[in-house]
Amino acid sequence: MRSLPCFLLAACLVLQSSRGGAQTAPTFETRTAGLTKMDGLFPLYWEAKTGKLLLEIPSFDKDFLYLDQLPYGIGSNDLFLDRGQLGTEHVVHFMRSGNKVLLVEPNLAFRSSSSDASERAAVKESFAESVLFGFKVEAEQTEGQGSHVLVDATDFFLLDAHRVAERLAQAKQGKYTLDVSRSAILPENTKNFPRNTEVEAILTFTNDAPEEKSYVADVTPDAHALTVREHHSLIELPGPGYTPRVYNPNSGYFPTLYRDYSATLGAPLDQLFITRHRLQKKDPAAAISDPVEPITYYVDRGAPEPIRSALVEGARWWNQAFEAAGYRNAFRVEVLPEGADPMDIRYNMIQWVHRYTRGWSYGDSVIDPRTGEIIKGQVTLGSLRARQDFMIAQSLLDPYLDGAPLPADNALQAMVLARVRQLAAHEVGHTLGLAHNFAASSLGQGTSVMDYPHPLITLDSNGKLDLSHAYAVGIGAWDKVAITYGYAEFPADKEASDLADVLQQAQKNGLYFITDDDARPLGSPHPHAHLWDNGPDPAAELERVLTVRTAALRNFGLNAIPVGTPMSQLADVLVPLYLMHRYQTEAAAKEIGGLDYRYALRGDGQEVTAIVSPADQRKALAAVLRTLAPETLTLPEPLLRLLPPVPPGYPRTRESFAAFTGLAFDPVAAAASAADLTLGLLFNPQRASRLVEYHARDSVNPGLDEVLSSVLKATWQAPRAGGLAAETQSAVESATLESLLGLAASNQASPEAREIARFQVAALKTQLTAASTLPRERQAHRAAALARIGEFERDPAKFVPAPPVDAPPGMPIGEE
Repeated sequence: MRSLPCFLLAACLVLQSSRGGAQTAPTFETRTAGLTKMDGLFPLYWEAKTGKLLLEIPSFDKDFLYLDQLPYGIGSNDLFLDRGQLGTEHVVHFMRSGNKVLLVEPNLAFRSSSSDASERAAVKESFAESVLFGFKVEAEQTEGQGSHVLVDATDFFLLDAHRVAERLAQAKQGKYTLDVSRSAILPENTKNFPRNTEVEAILTFTNDAPEEKSYVADVTPDAHALTVREHHSLIELPGPGYTPRVYNPNSGYFPTLYRDYSATLGAPLDQLFITRHRLQKKDPAAAISDPVEPITYYVDRGAPEPIRSALVEGARWWNQAFEAAGYRNAFRVEVLPEGADPMDIRYNMIQWVHRYTRGWSYGDSVIDPRTGEIIKGQVTLGSLRARQDFMIAQSLLDPYLDGAPLPADNALQAMVLARVRQLAAHEVGHTLGLAHNFAASSLGQGTSVMDYPHPLITLDSNGKLDLSHAYAVGIGAWDKVAITYGYAEFPADKEASDLADVLQQAQKNGLYFITDDDARPLGSPHPHAHLWDNGPDPAAELERVLTVRTAALRNFGLNAIPVGTPMSQLADVLVPLYLMHRYQTEAAAKEIGGLDYRYALRGDGQEVTAIVSPADQRKALAAVLRTLAPETLTLPEPLLRLLPPVPPGYPRTRESFAAFTGLAFDPVAAAASAADLTLGLLFNPQRASRLVEYHARDSVNPGLDEVLSSVLKATWQAPRAGGLAAETQSAVESATLESLLGLAASNQASPEAREIARFQVAALKTQLTAASTLPRERQAHRAAALARIGEFERDPAKFVPAPPVDAPPGMPIGEE
């Protein structure tokens, strides 16, 4: 037999090898020679020459937590992509098949608590799971009964895990695409710890044709290339010893839930538990005990003084609540140690974040989806919030008397620091598992830090504004109730009844919980669930706020800004003062067509529902209508003379009033924007529909026809003002007509509400048609109104109301 040529022999050997099975993977020593190793939960190997990151997988089918984060944000409040933002938790495990490794996320939303393996398998096999990524084995090493494998994880860590491109598209910023050629692993921010592996990448998103006036363009050097950093965390799941605590809708906590298909017939499938940190007493039998391990939070070293100290002080308030729950020294707050990494899972963080515009603050958490246990708390505080609080105080106190500079311990800074303390406590509360309690402010100042507090501004005996009690100090009575419910230890056989007792005692003390869905919508019916309000009587508080506002406007002038500041800046300082009543107006408006209620459970003794009394509704309506009066909205002539156009370098911003007058300040547009805020509340379709229904149920309740008649009497049928107040009055009348026509055309209102609104439109048309001789300006105003009514009458279904005049934020944007 003749021998084969060498090249054919080599080919045959390769073919034989391939037929005989998979090639043996290179050894670890061969593949990792010369690479930088980082030991930790999942050992990493950095190949500097190629920019590759290899990941060692020590075992398979063992669950861990995968989390994405955004360590470097975009800097725009409108895009909600902030420094330190947490992504979504995924319980995952690695699964091997041949030379492939899959990252698998099981479906934990559907479970079985049965001890029977077949029952558990039936649930698992009924619902899909997700494979998040696939890797190829690069090297293999056998140890004992198992084997370690090495995979090239570079492409995985260069994924847009935080979905930045998707969020930009949703925000209408154009189509941004990840450019891998301009993206890379960052070894200096890639670290390993015994309980977590941290990998960071710099990612660049490109857009060949970005929007010229986009949020991205505001905050990036070149809107064609947006570069951020995304962080990946592989986290060891908590071990045994944590017991989930049952969720009660009155407890004030965020729920986590799953569906248990092993629940007995008649029992709910959905299992709800609260989210909370693990905390245990060293001595469970003691009334007050030190913890096995305290909950510790760390404040960002990047926060400047005196802000940093205020953050520490405010966050430490929570120790008062833990003491009430039976713990000593259970909650600690420190400044982050030098060199510590805030992305390390071991550090509960309070981060100080800068943005282009002021915006929301957040309290977020890394949570074990299996149990609801909080692994890490992450607070994000926007730095511009403090400057807005300073501007609010600036507009109220007339602080730069005779041009003198502010002393170091000035009242403005004192108010800002008081707010920073409260804000730190609020956001930390979220990371302890607590939701907003928007009923708290109606129960008294300081009832809970989990409400949004409006600064309590009062007048002293001399009629001067006093901000010394603007914000409450310390943790509130409701907060102690909530922490006791979530963290106090109870005997296992009595836990259910003891938890119920905690909430029942709170109810006896007049404390209860109402949260976001019942407070945020403009059409919300709850009369005591509001943002940025004060006091148990919304209408009386609105009257008081309007009185304070009048006094403050009377004194507002040159002394609101320091010497050397452009005079045009007075207009921006004026905004929070002029709109000071906006949130209390919303609170009062909710009494109109309002429904008081609780998250009642059968047998818990709580009030279920009660329509707000007719007297309180009419009292609230009278107070709200004051906010439309020309004397409330018209700025005085001496002040208008102090408001010039902006100079070069100081453009109008989102904090400025709108203007139809070019560069000049527009007092009528300012009045229209304030009026539109009120009218949006009074003509809300849901409120209008409730007014119809509640009047039908009991005729002593004010009906929609009464409310609309009252609004028209206060606007179109009111005595005529003169001068600039007449222009304010006309602007309010035009806005009122647009709101009335919008309600009459709204498919969100009940048919009966639309009919009543259309009847009022017809009545107003009759009034305008029958009007006697008027000045030419009033004739033009009347003709425009009749023309708008004609547009509506021709086709109500296609009628589109004129958009309201946008009001600047005015008061601080709320925290989350």
